[in-house]
Amino acid sequence: MVKAVVGANWGDEGKGKITDMLAAKADIVVRFQGGANAGHTIVNDYGKFALHTLPSGVFYSHVTSVIGNGVALNIPILAKEVKSITDRNVPAPKLKVSNRAQMVMPYHILFDQYEEERLGGRSFGSTKSGIAPFYSDKYAKIGFQVNELYDEEALKDKLRRVCEVKNVLLEHLYHKPLLDPDELFREMMQWRTMIDPYVCDTAAFLNQALKDGKEILLEGQLGSMKDPDHGIYPMVTSSSTLAGYGAVGAGVPPYEIKKIVTVSKAYSSAVGAGAFVSEIFGDEAEELRRRGGDGGEYGATTGRPRRVGWYDCVASRYGCRVQGTTDVAFTVLDVLGYLDEIPVCVAYDIDGEVTEEFPTTGLLEKAKPVIEKLPGWKCDIRGIRNYGDLPENCRNYIEFIEKKIGYPITMISNGPGRNDIIYRD
Repeated sequence: MVKAVVGANWGDEGKGKITDMLAAKADIVVRFQGGANAGHTIVNDYGKFALHTLPSGVFYSHVTSVIGNGVALNIPILAKEVKSITDRNVPAPKLKVSNRAQMVMPYHILFDQYEEERLGGRSFGSTKSGIAPFYSDKYAKIGFQVNELYDEEALKDKLRRVCEVKNVLLEHLYHKPLLDPDELFREMMQWRTMIDPYVCDTAAFLNQALKDGKEILLEGQLGSMKDPDHGIYPMVTSSSTLAGYGAVGAGVPPYEIKKIVTVSKAYSSAVGAGAFVSEIFGDEAEELRRRGGDGGEYGATTGRPRRVGWYDCVASRYGCRVQGTTDVAFTVLDVLGYLDEIPVCVAYDIDGEVTEEFPTTGLLEKAKPVIEKLPGWKCDIRGIRNYGDLPENCRNYIEFIEKKIGYPITMISNGPGRNDIIYRD
């Protein structure tokens, strides 16, 4: 059976924790898209970790971790990440990397930086991890798959051809130093040594695992609002963040995905630019940011402050719909315990017309939030394990959100730890 863990919103919903928790009963956890441009923060018996490429099942010795063909693979970062967890007494992960995964090249990171610099005030708020240039090259058919590391002459020839094109841009558009294909080749040979123990046909491995009745978790990066087709285009990422893409990015049949756990925060947060209707500012935002998450609302990859806002029922209902949600995991609910009243965005006002439908980007940028306020519960709910033991106003808040989004909230996270979870029928 295959389950997917994906985000309903702008990313940073707490997918790492939910994947880590569900991995206890899984055999395999697969990263199926994205790169090291976003992080999953996990708190468990080994400590607190920010993962960027490794799947969030790496802390279990029984789990095989898979980097799927849909991932933007930065090999040095992956090697560094494996070392960072083993240095802290985590057993070496059972890791498999797709021989069809494509590699983030050093020039992808440079081009990402140069383009953001060139755009200035019109930039996309990139993490400068090379993701957009990587996927551009992938679909322009000038990317490099892991298997190409093993044919040295063909690799040298392709590097020369690709560098010719890149150097025209570097010289005439960006006015930056040119690429040396021989230097790149030497670097890629070092990558081959780093990655070689893990390389295999992961799609064949997963196919056999399904035949053997194994439990597989697909772990998505970011959330619905950052999907290039269904999100807040163009302020999106460059690979599909939807569960449906899990079949492609991991190489499993779409009909095998039986459960789609969509993670949604009890309030909203976002990294980077783009429309964010329920966003709040000033002291109100700073207090929520400071109290939020585990250690505050700061990006796991960049460390930069996240934008924060109240829960957005319009965006979340839409986000759950495009994911094909079967279950909602509602996270960081404990953070809201300081509020007398909790504002919730229940609709958008666009040019005087109120709607509960999530619009396209041009209209979204004009939208103003229609707010409804619910009474707070004014106490700490960490440590509670049974739904019925939550304060009445807390249960009312959960049930109000559930009714508004139209998808069942079956898991509630009320703390950063692996066991800070309430299951709800």
